Amino acid sequence: MEKPRLRFAQLWNMNLGFFGIQFGWGLQMANMSAIYEYLGARPDQIPLLWLAAPLTGLIVQPIIGHLSDHTWGRLGRRRPYFLVGAILSSAALLAMPNASALWMAAGLLWMLDASINISMEPFRAFVADLLPEEQRTQGFAMQSLFIGLGAVIASVLPWLLTHLGVSGASVAGHAIPPAVKLSFTVGAGVFLAAVLWTICTTREYPPEASDTPEEHTLSSGVGEILSAIRQMPRTMRQLAWVQICTWLGLFCMWLYFPVAVAHQVFGANDPQSPLYTEGVQWGGLCFGLYSAVCFVFSFALQPMARALSRRRTHGICLVAGALGLLSVAVIHNKYLLLLSMTGIGIAWASTLSMPYAMLAGSLPAKRFGLYMGIFNFFIVLPEIVASLGFGWVMNHVLDNNRVAAVVCGGGFMLLAALLAQRVSDHTSESAPADGAPSAA
Repeated sequence: MEKPRLRFAQLWNMNLGFFGIQFGWGLQMANMSAIYEYLGARPDQIPLLWLAAPLTGLIVQPIIGHLSDHTWGRLGRRRPYFLVGAILSSAALLAMPNASALWMAAGLLWMLDASINISMEPFRAFVADLLPEEQRTQGFAMQSLFIGLGAVIASVLPWLLTHLGVSGASVAGHAIPPAVKLSFTVGAGVFLAAVLWTICTTREYPPEASDTPEEHTLSSGVGEILSAIRQMPRTMRQLAWVQICTWLGLFCMWLYFPVAVAHQVFGANDPQSPLYTEGVQWGGLCFGLYSAVCFVFSFALQPMARALSRRRTHGICLVAGALGLLSVAVIHNKYLLLLSMTGIGIAWASTLSMPYAMLAGSLPAKRFGLYMGIFNFFIVLPEIVASLGFGWVMNHVLDNNRVAAVVCGGGFMLLAALLAQRVSDHTSESAPADGAPSAA
């Protein structure tokens, strides 16, 4: 069917749920390594404790993508998954900061990541479902905007609450500071409310007669996933290597940047000390800045892609992120770290939109959800490798130097920028005069 162009308000409503999803992700990314150290984890244990994030994505996203491709009911095709994931994620966010042992926090992270993936994966296909080709770059850029905004608020929330009078230090009998606990409680409410807004304000197109959902068994679903992997479009195969290197770089940053700030810039070695908490909160503030840059820079992505092509735009943005991470090696002033995060924010905005915009035009409409789930493999597989192997690297190669780990991330991102120039994206390079990309 021919899809009508959507108004700005409609684009806003359909993507607002991503604000809530990223609020949950932002709290997790800025605080989980610190929560683990509060509960007694060593630096070389951190990667393995983060294994939940990529492994649940590897399992959950293609399954949810396949199921949502073949779902239709009163809530539509993708929206039932938004709702279930939001309810479960909110419950996990409420429970996480009340963990009293390392194993409990690790278990709750498994629950939180699986639940977020249930909501998040169909959102990517949601844009491709509802928007005509010429609006997809705008649609994914709008997702970047909300992701940036959600992450800004989530990342700085513990720091903000501390400055409003909520204790930011551990108290007797509770390893996790009250400011962190309250932040996760707020996050649970925001996550659920934002997703409900999208569910209630955006309708989905019913499937065409030739695409009516049928009964699917587990074996047929696995067979379709394997078949889709064998038949991946050329653009998707090329983007796979870009994603692998990009997310290796990002994962190194997320694992170690906040605690690197506490140890290397603030000089705190005791996770229970107020100085350590101050350092972690400054790391969260840095995350908030790169998310703010992501929010602002999202407005520039579409005109930049029109002028340069999506491929070149993505490469330039990734170079900015690589320079941001590499610069951490020579920065010892906490305020200069904010400059490093500017480059990360530019790369993050592009990573959240350009690969998906390039990919969408190469995918068959009936497999949007499935292929978006499979595309997530190239995010989670490098993260799984890092989770299983980077602890050994930290222990035996980097001498548990957290800053060195962040710099390694910059090297991976620079490689991703080079690989991005190999991607076949004829859509953005033959855009019509009005700047709207044609079909890839």
